[in-house]
Amino acid sequence: MSNILRQHAEQLFAQELEELQKQDTEKRPYMWKLSPQAVVTYLMGGKLKNGFEIQPKYIGNRRLMEIAVATLTTDRALLLYGLPGTAKSWVSEHLAAAISGDSTLIVQGTAGTGEEAIRYGWNYARLLAEGPTTGAIVETPVMRAMKDGKIARIEELTRIGADVQDTLITILSEKTLPIPELSSEVMAQKGFNLIATANNRDKGVNDLSSALKRRFNTVILPVPDNMEEEIDIVRRRVESYEKVMDLPAEKPALEEIRRIVTIFRELRSGITADGKTKIKVPSGTLSTAEAISVVNNGLAMAAYFGDGALKAADLAAGIIGAVIKDPVQDKIVWQEYLETVIKTRDEWKDIYRAFRDL
Repeated sequence: MSNILRQHAEQLFAQELEELQKQDTEKRPYMWKLSPQAVVTYLMGGKLKNGFEIQPKYIGNRRLMEIAVATLTTDRALLLYGLPGTAKSWVSEHLAAAISGDSTLIVQGTAGTGEEAIRYGWNYARLLAEGPTTGAIVETPVMRAMKDGKIARIEELTRIGADVQDTLITILSEKTLPIPELSSEVMAQKGFNLIATANNRDKGVNDLSSALKRRFNTVILPVPDNMEEEIDIVRRRVESYEKVMDLPAEKPALEEIRRIVTIFRELRSGITADGKTKIKVPSGTLSTAEAISVVNNGLAMAAYFGDGALKAADLAAGIIGAVIKDPVQDKIVWQEYLETVIKTRDEWKDIYRAFRDL
């Protein structure tokens, strides 16, 4: 697996999951690999009784993770909702890995996602040769999860058309998937549930029918509460990226990460960190995920087009690209922020010059 660009959570953190299983003495719901308490420990991190250290996967409010895990022990599905870049997909993947040992039963929602991606499809060669038979059915991740008693995942649920979304109603309420062509059905096994994600920046985000909303328990994942929390998230994810990509660059200085996070948080909130200056807000989300991407891009620049040490010049283009999504309005917002905030900070002279050079 050493050459795999991105391993699934259950592969990347296999040792942690194995240690948790060994130490887990709490009651486990049917078909769960871990108890609910151990799933939360896997997500939030901690030290086991034998001294083994579990890395945190989610840095934030522990109660939110407890609510999410508790939901999956019931007959309600889980909807992770929030701004882009608030770790919805990340949390979804790790929940499925810890509970089912399999995070791969996933449907990616798009405007073109049809019913056959959620319910089932047909192998048309066999359908023409045999007619509608069990062997001609192409199982979807949702159908396989129902059969195996596992967690299915649907990414970006609100990007899927409303008529297709509503195919989930019977699955979630009756725990069954009718196959009218065969006069049969697939009945969900114990352990089956569904995690969906949705962000509140997409058009159509409020188009879930009231009937479907009732089948979900919604957990809203917020942006990180404070600066130090967000810096820690960026640092951990960047270190993980460096390890996988094996970049010939030094670890990023914490101060460079702090500057990026400061810029993003100030522009998101419309006020400087000291609370003294109000600033205009650009159209982009400037999420934690984008901050991670900016640092990773900067590391690549430093490694291959610099001396290996992350500097302001390596980060400048990535920051500008993240901020300026609208070439007219966002450019005005950025130039005002550059001249009224960044320029006035003596310790930021290098990054100000880098921005000006671009």
